[in-house]
Amino acid sequence: LAPDTDMRQLQYREDARQGVGKRSRVHLSPEYIRVYTEEILDLVPLEPLIGRLPVHGIGALLCVEATAEACHRSLVAQRLAERFDFEVVNLEPTEAPEWDLR
Repeated sequence: LAPDTDMRQLQYREDARQGVGKRSRVHLSPEYIRVYTEEILDLVPLEPLIGRLPVHGIGALLCVEATAEACHRSLVAQRLAERFDFEVVNLEPTEAPEWDLR
């Protein structure tokens, strides 16, 4: 379900246009969402993923972005909610994390 290089570059160009970075963006571009949906979500069967999730318990999709709306995994979660009636809970920091990369 990962986006390919061309899809990522599409989002990176929009990030550059808006002057934001991967970890500081707050949403995906409409064009990225369209392309990701058409080329990945609409074509890849999700049933094998569903079969790997726990029957009783919680599954998780993890992102490095600060907000769910900034990550392709939110599109996957939304599709799971729509098609399989999953409850989606986004756990996000109350403030943007300060990245200490020393």
